[in-house]
Amino acid sequence: MQASIKAQPSQSDKTWKLRMQEWWFRNRSLVGFAFILPWFASFIIFDGMPFIYNLYLSFTDYQIGTVGTPPWIGLENYVEIFTEDKLFGKSMYNTVYYLGFSVPLRLIFAFLIALLLNMRVRGMELYRTLFYVPSVVPLVAATVIFAGLLNTRYGLLNQLFVLLGITPVRWLSSPDAIKPSLILLSLWGFGGQMIIFLAGLQGIPDDLYEAAAIDGGTGWHRLVYITVPLMTPTIFFNMLIALIGGFQIFEQVFILLNTDGGPLQAGLVYMLHVYNKAFRDFEFGYSAALSVILFLIIFVLTIVLVYTSNRWVFYGDAQDDEP
Repeated sequence: MQASIKAQPSQSDKTWKLRMQEWWFRNRSLVGFAFILPWFASFIIFDGMPFIYNLYLSFTDYQIGTVGTPPWIGLENYVEIFTEDKLFGKSMYNTVYYLGFSVPLRLIFAFLIALLLNMRVRGMELYRTLFYVPSVVPLVAATVIFAGLLNTRYGLLNQLFVLLGITPVRWLSSPDAIKPSLILLSLWGFGGQMIIFLAGLQGIPDDLYEAAAIDGGTGWHRLVYITVPLMTPTIFFNMLIALIGGFQIFEQVFILLNTDGGPLQAGLVYMLHVYNKAFRDFEFGYSAALSVILFLIIFVLTIVLVYTSNRWVFYGDAQDDEP
């Protein structure tokens, strides 16, 4: 029986493998770029190029039916926005009013629910699922449900008020109640913030709570001096995302109040004004200028929040100052 002879790699094969290993070591970063290339290409095509084109349109008088190159008018759209457009200030006021109440209430509500869901009790997985399920409901479906709940005549909320002897509220037909109705609706989808808060709470070491308990710290002390400071990065992230999303509120208002924003335009938010100028008045250049202003407002606000976050956000990586 002949013994099989195993082929030994030649010197050229060894040299080729060494060269391949050397090339891989020197150019391994190219693999990372190859993986992010699809995302980068989609960002350029679907985000970068539309943004540049929208910026260009904001300096033109582009309207529906315009043939050829839109006429260039420079800063006229921006001048008209700040000097003649009365709905610009009204829509911005309504949006800021909505943000001023909905963002804090939503964050506080999500944080308190996350604290409860972080407790170690039996069946906690079921409770977490039940509290998160409303956030999975599509926004359009949730808005239609709220339209029925807030109906003046047969809405469930007003029917409950009647049983309690309270005067029914014209939620969607009274100028004074429209913005509170939108704020109430914003509390519906707190599940995303709740999950992020819950993840942050579970990342806090138990040793800190045990040390505080040994030193005689109460539950309130542990919350104020341990939980809240260590949760400030998560609070900052949720707050920033909520502010950016709040400036872009549109679907809820469009479904509940149509394009007019309700009586006396009490619900005319900024994005609804942008939509009206583009798809109702067909002034696409003017609408593009409005969207650019919104982008600049969000951009500046983000920069300010990030810059000032060092004063109140604790990342746990502070080092002693060197002499």
